[in-house]
Amino acid sequence: MMKKADFQGVFPAITTKMTANQEVDLQGVKDDVNFQIDAGADGIIVCGSLGEASSLSFDEKRAIGRAAIEAAAGRKPIIATIAEDATRVGAQLAAASQEDGIGGLMVLPAMRYLSDTRETHTHFRAVAAASDLPIIVYNNPVAYTIDLQSADFAALADEPKFVAIKESSANTRRINDILRTVGERYQILTGVDDLALESLVLGCEGWIAGLVVAFPKETIAIYKLVRAGRINEALEIYRWFLPLLSLDIGAKFVQKIKLAEHIVRGTSPVVRAPRLALAGEEEKAVRAIVETGLKNRPDLSKYGV
Repeated sequence: MMKKADFQGVFPAITTKMTANQEVDLQGVKDDVNFQIDAGADGIIVCGSLGEASSLSFDEKRAIGRAAIEAAAGRKPIIATIAEDATRVGAQLAAASQEDGIGGLMVLPAMRYLSDTRETHTHFRAVAAASDLPIIVYNNPVAYTIDLQSADFAALADEPKFVAIKESSANTRRINDILRTVGERYQILTGVDDLALESLVLGCEGWIAGLVVAFPKETIAIYKLVRAGRINEALEIYRWFLPLLSLDIGAKFVQKIKLAEHIVRGTSPVVRAPRLALAGEEEKAVRAIVETGLKNRPDLSKYGV
């Protein structure tokens, strides 16, 4: 089981590879886990928003988690995402994940229904009660409307299983506000790719990343340079990376990032309906960003990280 300190570092939220007929490719999951661990990732997050959680069944999520655990073989922790419509199902998945050997959980508010503060807190506590696993509380009001603020984290602080916060409000002011309100009670992790450097400078200890799936070494280099206080060097890589990081924004971020992975790594770009593959000008725009990035890719050897 993970401890609080284990949430430092870069955590790829991997995509869920699909076969041509939109079935989950478990070997593709294993290949992704090995690719990221070999590149230096500190842990792997499965079945998140980028992993198309909304289109996966309960059993598929468990199978993906087991495949990831098998591939990791104890080298790095696997973190399962809990993003369910019903609190009961979220709690069941949390319990099942612990049974399967998952190391930690990333928990979102219940989907679809816009719960009030009391309901949201009750949901998180019910999921926490279902297992002994440490939990990253995921706040993403941009995508999911429900907005957890500093007062919420203070109210939830009595539950020791809540050890970290994935802060994805796209408002870097929140980082300082959380730190002022609850001090070092939680580890704060940035979840917005194109605000990652700024967020790390402000005190985030980890980066739950998206474009890392195609560019792990560049992502990890930025993280290590910032943590070492080498901000100007980190900025050199980050400014090259920003057009690519912008692919992690908008309704079609899954399609965009899977296409980027396909161009860079040759992996499957297939998404599961209702998502459809990018076409026309949308596809051309993503290809242009990725191809420009590859053409101008920085030489990481000069940074020594």
